[in-house]
Amino acid sequence: MGFGLIDCQAGKLRALTYGVWRTNAAWRPERRLLSLFEEIEACIEAYRPEETAVEELFFNRNTTTAIAVGQARGVVLLAAARRELPVYEYTPLQVKQAVTGYGRADKQQIQFMTRAILALPETPKPDDAADALAIAVCHAHSRRTKQKTEDGK
Repeated sequence: MGFGLIDCQAGKLRALTYGVWRTNAAWRPERRLLSLFEEIEACIEAYRPEETAVEELFFNRNTTTAIAVGQARGVVLLAAARRELPVYEYTPLQVKQAVTGYGRADKQQIQFMTRAILALPETPKPDDAADALAIAVCHAHSRRTKQKTEDGK
């Protein structure tokens, strides 16, 4: 599971940390989910985020993968709820539009723009970490737009 934490100060975004949490494929599913939950809780404790952003689930042809992703996503929602963190969801289209300005951007374009926006020295790896940072950037941009709209009323 990819994760990415960013900070937004005076309109500038910067990555605090990012990476992936991996579990042992030989473990039973409940043990793997517990391990993810413990990693998420430790990250929340260490960085004290104010909000959580996740990718909205979409169904694909591989139901086994969809179920596993849904379970892992549920662990994120549980960890956020335990800390009373608001959770915001974004579709892949919303992420692409927020990060690149183009809803049909490919993975390389999204990674390039995420790297540029966060002024990272290199493209985040693996792809799951880059995706998590892109979701965080999407949320930061969406949040700013929402605040400007609310301030203008």
